[in-house]
Amino acid sequence: MNKNYSLENLKEIAKEIIASAKNKTLLFYGQMGVGKTTLIKEICKQLGVLDTISSPTFSLVNEYQTSKKDKVFHFDFYRITDEEEALDMGIEEYLYNNDWCLIEWPENIENLLPLEAVEIHLSILEDGGRNIQLK
Repeated sequence: MNKNYSLENLKEIAKEIIASAKNKTLLFYGQMGVGKTTLIKEICKQLGVLDTISSPTFSLVNEYQTSKKDKVFHFDFYRITDEEEALDMGIEEYLYNNDWCLIEWPENIENLLPLEAVEIHLSILEDGGRNIQLK
């Protein structure tokens, strides 16, 4: 997928990401302010998360439950300075449990990520819209 989008069609983009994801580990790449958390919030909503969704910038991970009792983990590794921190929090247990794992700033734990994870690259367009590429 390579598309331009805006807040108006965010719901459709989130549904398309879920439908086309080869697995449940989604890696969100993009500069600060590009809309990673906003997109993750919509994906969580489309997965049926009932909780209030917020960025786990300081806690590193937030756990949500869907209406079907599935688990969704939202990670934010912006502040992580060493992959050892992710290992200490048990990142491997999260990544290999077949739960949804939505990861912001995955480049900070690059060596720990599953090879089959879905990469989502976001960028800001000149008109203020966004471009999304799934790899």
